[in-house]
Amino acid sequence: MSEESREMFRQLAVYSHVGMTFVFSILIGFGMGWALDNKVFDGKTSPYLTFIFLGFGIVAGFKNLWDLTQKIKDE
Repeated sequence: MSEESREMFRQLAVYSHVGMTFVFSILIGFGMGWALDNKVFDGKTSPYLTFIFLGFGIVAGFKNLWDLTQKIKDE
């Protein structure tokens, strides 16, 4: 495998990692909030915890995005 192909696959892996961590952070935050609302508190807090944990997931996704872009920039 040539050096150009190897570098292309490495960059593809890094950028797909960025996208997946962003989406998974949001989904995990939403899932935790939904589970707390509907399973733990039996719908009494619905939809407040879902929105709060969705916000936490979005913030975590942007933090991961920021950290990874700083890491890429340093390379």
